[in-house]
Amino acid sequence: MELANLRQQVEEVAVRLRSKLQQVSNPADLEAFRVEFLGRKGRIAGMFKLLGALPQEERSQAGELLNELKASAQRLFEEREREGSRNAATERLARESIDMTLPGEGRPIGHLHLLTQVQHEIETIFLHMGFDVASGPEIETDYYNFEALNIPADHPARDDWDTFYIDDTHLLRPHTSPVQIRVMENSAPPVRIVCPGRCYRRDTQDATHSPVFFQVELLWVEEGLTLANLRYIIGLFVHEFFGPGYDVRLSGDFFPFTEPSVQLHMREPGADKWLEIGGAGMVDPAVLANVGYDPETITGFAFGFGIERMAMLKYGIGDIRTFLANDLRFIRQF
Repeated sequence: MELANLRQQVEEVAVRLRSKLQQVSNPADLEAFRVEFLGRKGRIAGMFKLLGALPQEERSQAGELLNELKASAQRLFEEREREGSRNAATERLARESIDMTLPGEGRPIGHLHLLTQVQHEIETIFLHMGFDVASGPEIETDYYNFEALNIPADHPARDDWDTFYIDDTHLLRPHTSPVQIRVMENSAPPVRIVCPGRCYRRDTQDATHSPVFFQVELLWVEEGLTLANLRYIIGLFVHEFFGPGYDVRLSGDFFPFTEPSVQLHMREPGADKWLEIGGAGMVDPAVLANVGYDPETITGFAFGFGIERMAMLKYGIGDIRTFLANDLRFIRQF
């Protein structure tokens, strides 16, 4: 092996690495270039092994040639690497840049569900009449849900509730009447409240029934109240919620916690058909006594109706299941 031969090989490798570098177009090509020329088993590393075959006096000069070749290859590699990084950064900035002169893209703005809107409207009507909004737990005790409302353990009305029991003493409330008991226990008359909230019953789901629904109940307890006051408040609500010209009537019914009990009906202006909207009545004296009120001097009335029912009547919705279907075509209408 002679120095002249080694010098020729160095020139050939230098030409090849420049030619190879021109073909680099992506990071994978650049890595292949590094492995071929600068790797531990690459071309330049292999040429250093030839030094041992040279005469002693030529090895120093040969070493300088190989070191210059390696340094040149390393410099070219690093320049191309920096260039690739700059190009990648430029491309990324171009991809991620925002043209502030382009028109903006609209984003839909969410709004309250129709049931929530109706609940707020009902609450607002009664707030303007001087009532407060009260709430209570959805998991109730047997006492507040039944016994305090004049429905003892052997009362036949219990068979009609089809209640979801959690254990022997706790259940998912089938109505919001327990809220009235809790408020009266901690308040002296007069009591004027509305109690909106979610309720649960063992109903088979169809167009007019749901095992989960929203209800609102009203309670007014004070001296001297009669059914005439009840009818007046119902009439005010119907006119505020549905509009002027609606008729309201009461018809006899039975509920364990009211005496007398009535059904509430309304009729559209010019219509012949009466529509049921809820149940009502004067608070049973036994219920008043259960919360420590004197039924000889204190009277009161209560009524309740489904919020879904109110929304269906007002907006002409025929199927209660529509409210929970999450159909945006329906939701966006309101």
